[in-house]
Amino acid sequence: MREQIIALRKQMKEHGIDVYVIPTADFHQSEYVGEHFKAREYVTGFTGSAGTAVVTAEDAKLWTDGRYFIQAANQLAGSGVELMKMGEPGVMKLTEYLAAVLAEGKTLGFDGRVVSKSEGEEYAKIASEKKAKVVYALDLVDEIWENRPALSAEPVFELGLEYAGESAASKIERVREEMRKDGTTTHVLTTLDDICWLLNIRGNDIEYLPMVLAYAVVTMEEVRLYIDESKLGEACRASLAFAGVRLRPYNDIYEDVKGFAAEETLLIDPKRLNYALYNNLPAAVRRVEKTNPEIFFKARKNEVEVANIRRAQLKDSVAHIRFMKWLKENIGKTTITEMSAVEKLDGFRAELGNFLRPSFDAISSFGEHAAIVHYSSTPETNVELQEGGLFLTDTGAGFMEGSTDITRTYALGEIAAEMKQHFTLVAISHLSLADAKFLKGCTGVNLDILARKPFWDRNLNYNHGTGHGVGYLLNIHEGPAGFRWQYRPGETHPLEKGMVLTNEPGIYIAGSHGVRLENELLVCEGEKNEYGEFMYFEQLTYIPFDLDAIDVDMMTETEKKLLNAYHAAVYEKTAPFLNDEEKVWLKHYTRAV
Repeated sequence: MREQIIALRKQMKEHGIDVYVIPTADFHQSEYVGEHFKAREYVTGFTGSAGTAVVTAEDAKLWTDGRYFIQAANQLAGSGVELMKMGEPGVMKLTEYLAAVLAEGKTLGFDGRVVSKSEGEEYAKIASEKKAKVVYALDLVDEIWENRPALSAEPVFELGLEYAGESAASKIERVREEMRKDGTTTHVLTTLDDICWLLNIRGNDIEYLPMVLAYAVVTMEEVRLYIDESKLGEACRASLAFAGVRLRPYNDIYEDVKGFAAEETLLIDPKRLNYALYNNLPAAVRRVEKTNPEIFFKARKNEVEVANIRRAQLKDSVAHIRFMKWLKENIGKTTITEMSAVEKLDGFRAELGNFLRPSFDAISSFGEHAAIVHYSSTPETNVELQEGGLFLTDTGAGFMEGSTDITRTYALGEIAAEMKQHFTLVAISHLSLADAKFLKGCTGVNLDILARKPFWDRNLNYNHGTGHGVGYLLNIHEGPAGFRWQYRPGETHPLEKGMVLTNEPGIYIAGSHGVRLENELLVCEGEKNEYGEFMYFEQLTYIPFDLDAIDVDMMTETEKKLLNAYHAAVYEKTAPFLNDEEKVWLKHYTRAV
């Protein structure tokens, strides 16, 4: 059993806590968190980006989703923590477990700053039904975590109009117009991507994602930004002041919100406000609880952002083509590992200018590692790439022109027929969704079947969404739209012009191989007639699907035409940025089949 579990139980006993919940979150309900906030990872040893741990005197359990089942099983082995596979038959939901394990009159504990308002209320409801007590002001992990990393103090930089396409003052006024529609006077904002988008600022407080730790309160007269002021240079301070932003110390918001006047009406997003902050709001203040308007504004990229995103995607496509050529020509001749391959790809990216950093932790996986959907190579697991297998690389780049999220799977030498069949199946699925034409008002749930049908026809499936929204130098996973076959709150908004989403079906054979192919798509408006307004996708990513892994006999004539048309576009878009040798090589890998 992990020493951290033993130490935590000791603290629980001292504080009279019978059940303690540890989510994967910071004070802002971020999907990915900075080193200071990796409490669940510290306690359980599981390093995935999603999961919630529950510890009692007798048991320790971790809930995570299908992306991480294999990884979590490996990392939790011998830890004393039981894996609970979310959504699997016979597996209790976390809330069901809490209701079962919390005895009458006992105490449920969690750090209310890292639990959302809606989650906290659900936990409190369970406790109330058991006549149990809730303690939400204790960070027990902090009491056992020696040398815990400090809160980030990285500098903030401003995103100029040439990248943002709209001033902070204009965005603030748009938000105020939404507040007027809702009859609200004050908007409490805690989500980092919403704040960064609103004020055109970026930073480095979360690894990979250019976020700034901050809270904001928007009123009709000003914006109060709660932030460590030492992060701000003079130019950034001046820009914020010009937009009507007043600076306050980062943690002061917890006391300041207690002073809201009774005549104020608050606009808050219950899914994006932490439980501790919500409980500090005066009871007499009226609240309008709905999704932050910034969610919808930032998802619809403006013309400047779209133009920049096209440039970022083209840069990354060129980098990938050079990487693919290098990989094909050097496999079996020189030592290439999972980790060195990523370094090589990022090197090609850096050569293209304005490359800030990777946009997420790279998934670089060879052979059986590729069957782990969100595998992350480490010095302990890093293996050499060998001929005869498949190599999957799911990586992203943060350019000033925008963020990318791209997956390719490559055949290294001659591969087995089954691998080719699986690769071809994924390519067929991917091309089918990318070719969609649909009526305005459709959601990703409507369209997901286009990607799933080739799998379902063969009694196969993949245990993750087909695609997600992508932020503009913000979160790599962004709502409110996505491609899923099941309803999932926060990802079912109708597809609108300017949204950017990924298209990434895959197949994963445990102990053998995995295949995923991912491009980004731009939602575009098409013909409008008596039947309604039709919409379509513009491909943003232009990298070959490895023809060495294609089984042409599996494909219909229509599917071949889609592949050929895509490859023709790949060559047309990227060839102007390649030298003569690279063009000859690319011509071969974009040849018609």
